[in-house]
Amino acid sequence: MIPHILMYTKEVCPYCTKAEKLLQLKGVQQIEKIYIDTDERLREEMMEKTGRRTVPQIYIGQTHVGGYDDLAALDKQGLLESLLQNV
Repeated sequence: MIPHILMYTKEVCPYCTKAEKLLQLKGVQQIEKIYIDTDERLREEMMEKTGRRTVPQIYIGQTHVGGYDDLAALDKQGLLESLLQNV
């Protein structure tokens, strides 16, 4: 079973799109998206939780993965699939 995926994102964000496509390739069918460009409070929430200002910011279950580059690095290292399977 794939854990809950949460992604802080924006309406227009090429790295968010790339992250979503990579997750879909790994079998993820649902991603909860929080659009920070529609509500400043959501941007502040993201920065407080992650310590980062850029999107995407991705959580797999309770694990903060980071952005697209971090997600792609996990995939390249062969660690993404196990993270997606460990609930």
